[in-house]
Amino acid sequence: MTNEIEIGRGKRGRRAFTFDDIAVVPSRRTRDPQDVSTAWQIDAYHFDLPVMAAPMDSVMSPATAIALGKLGGLGVLDLEGLWTRYEDPTALLAEISKLDPATSTARMQEIYSEPIKAELITQRLKEIRDSGVTVAGALSPARTQEFYKTVVDAGVDLFVIRGTTVSAEHVSSQAEPLNLKRFIYELDVPVIVGGAASYTAALHLMRTGAAGVLVGFGGGAAQTTRTTLGIHAPMATALADVAAARRDYLDESGGRYVHVIADGGIGRSGDLVKAFACGADAVMIGAALARSEEAPGKGFHWGSEAHHPQLPRGERVEVGTKGSLEEILFGPGRQADGTLNLIGALKRAMATTGYSDLKEFQRIEVVVSPYQGSID
Repeated sequence: MTNEIEIGRGKRGRRAFTFDDIAVVPSRRTRDPQDVSTAWQIDAYHFDLPVMAAPMDSVMSPATAIALGKLGGLGVLDLEGLWTRYEDPTALLAEISKLDPATSTARMQEIYSEPIKAELITQRLKEIRDSGVTVAGALSPARTQEFYKTVVDAGVDLFVIRGTTVSAEHVSSQAEPLNLKRFIYELDVPVIVGGAASYTAALHLMRTGAAGVLVGFGGGAAQTTRTTLGIHAPMATALADVAAARRDYLDESGGRYVHVIADGGIGRSGDLVKAFACGADAVMIGAALARSEEAPGKGFHWGSEAHHPQLPRGERVEVGTKGSLEEILFGPGRQADGTLNLIGALKRAMATTGYSDLKEFQRIEVVVSPYQGSID
């Protein structure tokens, strides 16, 4: 059965769905939420929460990465952000939160023009490691060749290569591209790579030896990739496609399991639930955590695309402050808008639909039910 529709006589397109277009369906049994597990393990690293923080300066500092790690999640530090460009960027973070919207992009481009310093990468990762939590840092594909040795030598546990879209086969006539398969093979640490949004792209990334694949283009709330480049990945369909690639690669490789991590479009607890229902093993979230009192963005949110020196594909957006990091993850909730107690909502959804762990929950029935309400 094809899901294609005719756009015009010369072009057909496949119908795709966002999280707002689908809903999960209860099964024949229910459970006590206290009996539900949200634990997640990738390689040798076990987490009580299937949550990775997006490597964005508005979300993660060394301090918030440590705080999230102690709460059971995984904080990923942007190793091309302000914390590796300035000895103390707190004043600049405060300035960004107060910028006039009309001039914010230009000023952020100036601030982020400061070179990345290898010694600060080492210093920040050591700070996180000394706290006793799992250490994760992210580089873009363009910077990986330059700084990966510094990152590995600093003792990172999980290495994240994150870009708007990352392929296993980058072609360039200007420079030797990053050979992901050779690069990952030669590293001694697990690598998570993305974004990818299709079955074929994800399957190729899995064949490089990646431990996990990021699905989506990240930075949903603060990204304008759809308006600037015309590129968009409806997340429900993207996750289901990549989950199919994970299943087929499991057979192809003789049992090697690659984790599927939803990255983008997860602003509220309902989105979190639907991401797992569509096949995610874990989620990478930005805006939801940028709403915490501890977040460096102080109620504002932006990604690396927002200050690209030639073609900004993002913006600084106001997300507000809803509560502490602990309240955002575990509650109690004080508004019925899905911004507080994300893990409590996930556990209740799993319990209400009768599933005891995330692997089981990936098999839940979903229906297409286009959302007609307002979208924040």
